[in-house]
Amino acid sequence: MEGILRCTRYSFGPNRLHYCGPDANAELRSYIESNHSDPGLANLLKQFQTLYPYLRHIATANHIADPFDPRVVEAYWLGNELLETVEKQAIHRFMIDDLKIKKKMGNREFEWLESKIGQGAVPHHSFHVLNVWRREGSERVPHTLENMDECRVSWGTVTAVNGPELTVTTEPLLYIQGKFALGPAAPKTITRRLESEYDIEQITVGQLVSIHWSVPCEVITKEQAARLKKYTMKNIEFANQTV
Repeated sequence: MEGILRCTRYSFGPNRLHYCGPDANAELRSYIESNHSDPGLANLLKQFQTLYPYLRHIATANHIADPFDPRVVEAYWLGNELLETVEKQAIHRFMIDDLKIKKKMGNREFEWLESKIGQGAVPHHSFHVLNVWRREGSERVPHTLENMDECRVSWGTVTAVNGPELTVTTEPLLYIQGKFALGPAAPKTITRRLESEYDIEQITVGQLVSIHWSVPCEVITKEQAARLKKYTMKNIEFANQTV
Protein backbone atom coordinates (compact mmCIF):
# COMPACT_ATOMS: atom_id res chain seq x y z
CA MET A 1 0.00 0.00 0.00
CA GLU A 2 1.43 3.36 -0.94
CA GLY A 3 2.60 5.59 1.86
CA ILE A 4 -0.22 8.11 1.85
CA LEU A 5 -2.91 5.45 2.31
CA ARG A 6 -0.81 3.77 4.96
CA CYS A 7 -0.55 7.07 6.79
CA THR A 8 -4.31 7.56 6.48
CA ARG A 9 -4.88 4.24 8.27
CA TYR A 10 -2.97 5.53 11.29
CA SER A 11 -4.64 8.94 11.16
CA PHE A 12 -8.19 7.59 10.96
CA GLY A 13 -8.57 6.65 14.66
CA PRO A 14 -7.81 10.03 16.30
CA ASN A 15 -9.57 11.90 13.51
CA ARG A 16 -12.70 9.81 14.10
CA LEU A 17 -12.65 11.06 17.70
CA HIS A 18 -12.08 14.69 16.56
CA TYR A 19 -8.69 14.77 18.28
CA CYS A 20 -6.44 15.44 15.29
CA GLY A 21 -6.77 16.92 11.85
CA PRO A 22 -9.69 18.49 9.98
CA ASP A 23 -13.33 17.48 10.32
CA ALA A 24 -13.00 15.06 7.42
CA ASN A 25 -13.40 11.55 8.79
CA ALA A 26 -15.97 10.57 6.18
CA GLU A 27 -13.55 11.58 3.43
CA LEU A 28 -10.68 9.67 5.04
CA ARG A 29 -12.89 6.60 5.35
CA SER A 30 -13.89 6.85 1.69
CA TYR A 31 -10.29 7.01 0.52
CA ILE A 32 -9.32 4.00 2.63
CA GLU A 33 -12.30 1.90 1.61
CA SER A 34 -11.79 2.65 -2.09
CA ASN A 35 -8.02 2.11 -1.76
CA HIS A 36 -7.58 5.33 -3.69
CA SER A 37 -5.42 8.39 -3.15
CA ASP A 38 -5.15 11.71 -4.95
CA PRO A 39 -3.98 15.27 -4.17
CA GLY A 40 -7.17 15.79 -2.17
CA LEU A 41 -6.13 13.15 0.33
CA ALA A 42 -2.66 14.67 0.61
CA ASN A 43 -4.25 18.06 1.32
CA LEU A 44 -6.35 16.54 4.11
CA LEU A 45 -3.33 14.95 5.78
CA LYS A 46 -1.35 18.17 5.50
CA GLN A 47 -3.95 19.74 7.81
CA PHE A 48 -2.87 17.47 10.69
CA GLN A 49 -0.87 20.07 12.62
CA THR A 50 1.56 17.60 14.22
CA LEU A 51 1.63 14.67 11.79
CA TYR A 52 2.60 16.48 8.61
CA PRO A 53 5.42 18.59 10.10
CA TYR A 54 7.01 15.41 11.48
CA LEU A 55 6.78 13.63 8.13
CA ARG A 56 8.25 16.64 6.35
CA HIS A 57 11.03 16.88 8.94
CA ILE A 58 12.02 13.20 8.60
CA ALA A 59 11.86 13.41 4.80
CA THR A 60 14.01 16.54 4.63
CA ALA A 61 16.63 15.05 6.96
CA ASN A 62 16.91 12.04 4.65
CA HIS A 63 16.81 13.96 1.36
CA ILE A 64 13.48 12.37 0.40
CA ALA A 65 11.25 14.63 -1.68
CA ASP A 66 7.89 13.17 -0.70
CA PRO A 67 6.88 13.37 2.99
CA PHE A 68 4.40 10.54 2.29
CA ASP A 69 7.09 8.21 1.01
CA PRO A 70 6.38 4.79 2.60
CA ARG A 71 9.79 4.81 4.32
CA VAL A 72 9.02 8.16 5.96
CA VAL A 73 5.54 7.08 7.05
CA GLU A 74 6.95 3.90 8.58
CA ALA A 75 9.70 5.85 10.35
CA TYR A 76 7.25 8.14 12.11
CA TRP A 77 4.59 5.62 13.12
CA LEU A 78 6.64 2.44 13.65
CA GLY A 79 10.30 3.40 13.48
CA ASN A 80 13.15 2.59 11.10
CA GLU A 81 16.68 3.63 10.18
CA LEU A 82 15.58 7.03 8.82
CA LEU A 83 15.15 8.29 12.37
CA GLU A 84 18.81 7.72 13.16
CA THR A 85 20.01 10.14 10.47
CA VAL A 86 18.18 13.17 11.90
CA GLU A 87 20.74 15.42 13.57
CA LYS A 88 20.17 16.72 17.10
CA GLN A 89 20.39 20.36 16.01
CA ALA A 90 17.76 19.73 13.33
CA ILE A 91 15.36 18.22 15.86
CA HIS A 92 15.97 21.12 18.22
CA ARG A 93 15.16 23.69 15.50
CA PHE A 94 12.14 21.66 14.44
CA MET A 95 10.69 21.73 17.95
CA ILE A 96 11.17 25.49 18.25
CA ASP A 97 10.44 26.74 14.73
CA ASP A 98 7.98 24.23 13.31
CA LEU A 99 6.02 22.93 16.30
CA LYS A 100 6.47 26.04 18.51
CA ILE A 101 7.00 23.71 21.46
CA LYS A 102 9.14 26.11 23.50
CA LYS A 103 6.37 28.69 23.36
CA LYS A 104 3.78 26.11 24.46
CA MET A 105 5.88 24.51 27.20
CA GLY A 106 7.77 27.42 28.66
CA ASN A 107 11.50 27.62 29.27
CA ARG A 108 11.80 25.16 32.16
CA GLU A 109 9.87 22.37 30.48
CA PHE A 110 11.67 22.95 27.21
CA GLU A 111 15.06 22.68 28.93
CA TRP A 112 14.08 19.15 29.96
CA LEU A 113 13.11 18.40 26.36
CA GLU A 114 16.43 19.79 25.11
CA SER A 115 18.21 17.41 27.47
CA LYS A 116 16.40 14.45 25.95
CA ILE A 117 17.26 15.60 22.43
CA GLY A 118 20.89 15.83 23.52
CA GLN A 119 20.69 12.24 24.77
CA GLY A 120 19.56 10.96 21.38
CA ALA A 121 15.79 11.42 21.13
CA VAL A 122 14.48 10.94 17.60
CA PRO A 123 11.28 12.16 15.86
CA HIS A 124 9.19 9.06 16.50
CA HIS A 125 5.46 9.27 17.25
CA SER A 126 5.91 7.77 20.73
CA PHE A 127 8.46 10.46 21.61
CA HIS A 128 5.90 13.12 20.87
CA VAL A 129 3.15 11.33 22.80
CA LEU A 130 5.18 10.62 25.94
CA ASN A 131 7.55 13.57 26.07
CA VAL A 132 6.04 16.46 24.11
CA TRP A 133 2.26 16.14 23.96
CA ARG A 134 2.12 14.98 27.57
CA ARG A 135 3.90 18.10 28.83
CA GLU A 136 2.86 20.86 26.44
CA GLY A 137 -0.74 21.10 27.65
CA SER A 138 -3.83 20.47 25.55
CA GLU A 139 -7.45 21.35 26.08
CA ARG A 140 -8.51 19.01 23.28
CA VAL A 141 -7.42 15.67 24.77
CA PRO A 142 -6.88 15.16 28.53
CA HIS A 143 -3.44 13.75 29.36
CA THR A 144 -4.62 10.65 31.18
CA LEU A 145 -2.72 7.37 31.28
CA GLU A 146 -5.48 5.78 29.22
CA ASN A 147 -5.26 8.45 26.53
CA MET A 148 -1.48 8.20 26.34
CA ASP A 149 -1.79 4.43 25.93
CA GLU A 150 -4.38 4.92 23.19
CA CYS A 151 -2.40 7.64 21.45
CA ARG A 152 0.91 5.79 21.24
CA VAL A 153 0.98 3.20 18.46
CA SER A 154 0.93 -0.22 20.08
CA TRP A 155 1.22 -3.73 18.68
CA GLY A 156 -0.65 -6.93 19.39
CA THR A 157 -0.91 -10.56 18.35
CA VAL A 158 -4.36 -11.57 17.14
CA THR A 159 -5.80 -14.41 19.23
CA ALA A 160 -9.42 -14.40 18.03
CA VAL A 161 -11.49 -13.02 15.15
CA ASN A 162 -15.23 -12.49 15.58
CA GLY A 163 -16.67 -10.52 12.68
CA PRO A 164 -15.54 -6.91 13.08
CA GLU A 165 -14.01 -7.62 16.48
CA LEU A 166 -10.41 -8.71 17.01
CA THR A 167 -8.96 -9.93 20.28
CA VAL A 168 -5.27 -9.20 20.60
CA THR A 169 -2.68 -9.65 23.31
CA THR A 170 -0.85 -6.39 23.82
CA GLU A 171 1.41 -4.80 26.44
CA PRO A 172 -0.44 -1.88 28.09
CA LEU A 173 1.16 1.31 29.31
CA LEU A 174 1.20 1.32 33.12
CA TYR A 175 2.12 3.85 35.81
CA ILE A 176 3.80 2.09 38.70
CA GLN A 177 5.44 3.78 41.69
CA GLY A 178 5.78 7.07 39.85
CA LYS A 179 7.17 5.63 36.61
CA PHE A 180 5.81 4.52 33.25
CA ALA A 181 6.31 0.93 32.10
CA LEU A 182 4.87 -1.62 29.73
CA GLY A 183 2.88 -4.27 31.54
CA PRO A 184 2.55 -7.98 30.83
CA ALA A 185 0.71 -8.87 27.64
CA ALA A 186 -3.04 -8.89 28.23
CA PRO A 187 -6.10 -9.44 26.01
CA LYS A 188 -7.80 -6.45 24.43
CA THR A 189 -10.76 -6.33 22.06
CA ILE A 190 -10.62 -3.82 19.20
CA THR A 191 -13.05 -3.19 16.38
CA ARG A 192 -12.40 -2.96 12.66
CA ARG A 193 -14.24 0.20 11.65
CA LEU A 194 -13.42 0.12 7.95
CA GLU A 195 -14.51 -1.99 5.01
CA SER A 196 -11.87 -2.28 2.33
CA GLU A 197 -9.99 -4.74 0.19
CA TYR A 198 -6.95 -4.65 2.42
CA ASP A 199 -5.11 -7.17 4.54
CA ILE A 200 -6.49 -5.85 7.84
CA GLU A 201 -9.89 -7.10 6.70
CA GLN A 202 -8.48 -10.56 5.99
CA ILE A 203 -6.77 -10.84 9.36
CA THR A 204 -6.11 -14.28 10.83
CA VAL A 205 -5.18 -15.58 14.26
CA GLY A 206 -1.46 -15.35 14.93
CA GLN A 207 -0.79 -12.21 12.90
CA LEU A 208 0.66 -9.05 14.38
CA VAL A 209 -1.18 -5.75 13.99
CA SER A 210 -0.39 -2.14 14.86
CA ILE A 211 -3.06 -0.26 16.83
CA HIS A 212 -3.83 3.46 17.18
CA TRP A 213 -6.74 4.72 19.30
CA SER A 214 -8.11 1.15 19.38
CA VAL A 215 -8.21 0.97 15.58
CA PRO A 216 -6.17 -1.81 13.91
CA CYS A 217 -4.01 -0.04 11.34
CA GLU A 218 -2.07 -2.69 9.45
CA VAL A 219 -0.54 -6.15 9.64
CA ILE A 220 3.12 -5.81 10.61
CA THR A 221 6.09 -8.14 10.72
CA LYS A 222 7.95 -9.32 13.81
CA GLU A 223 10.82 -7.06 12.79
CA GLN A 224 8.54 -4.02 12.57
CA ALA A 225 7.00 -4.85 15.95
CA ALA A 226 10.47 -5.17 17.46
CA ARG A 227 11.49 -1.76 16.13
CA LEU A 228 8.26 -0.20 17.40
CA LYS A 229 8.90 -1.68 20.84
CA LYS A 230 12.51 -0.49 20.82
CA TYR A 231 11.55 3.13 20.17
CA THR A 232 8.60 2.96 22.56
CA MET A 233 10.79 1.68 25.39
CA LYS A 234 13.42 4.32 24.66
CA ASN A 235 10.80 7.05 24.85
CA ILE A 236 9.30 5.64 28.04
CA GLU A 237 12.78 5.93 29.56
CA PHE A 238 12.97 9.55 28.46
CA ALA A 239 9.52 10.24 29.91
CA ASN A 240 10.54 8.73 33.24
CA GLN A 241 13.32 11.32 33.58
CA THR A 242 10.74 14.07 34.06
CA VAL A 243 7.61 12.21 35.15
